[in-house]
Amino acid sequence: MHVYINLPVADLDRSRRFFSGLGFDFNDKFSDHTGLAMRISDTCTAMLLTHEKFATFTPRRIADSREVSEVLTALQLASREAVDRMTDQALASGGEPVGTAQDHGFMYGRAFSDPDGHIWEPIWMNPDAMGGGE
Repeated sequence: MHVYINLPVADLDRSRRFFSGLGFDFNDKFSDHTGLAMRISDTCTAMLLTHEKFATFTPRRIADSREVSEVLTALQLASREAVDRMTDQALASGGEPVGTAQDHGFMYGRAFSDPDGHIWEPIWMNPDAMGGGE
């Protein structure tokens, strides 16, 4: 199964610069002037779409992600340091912090919003340290 996350963006060039700076790459074969296919993993792609293109997929009004939370996209990374690197780079590139770091011992995460207000949550989890129960 391959997952596609469709997100409306105001400026494709700005989005490409922002996410390239975080280490993401794009499949230009499936990108054009209305959208960018951003590879998250071998089985997950974020389609960053102009508002006009996004509107063709839904009869609903596009949410203003600076005002409401429409989705939280968590990205599992290899280490706590990778979480900090990605978040720090996002903030240095124009992203905004969302909340504070969450450290549960077995899991560590931070959150930022991209230039369009979409919230991304880089996390690290150590399943060997997770207890049973709750």
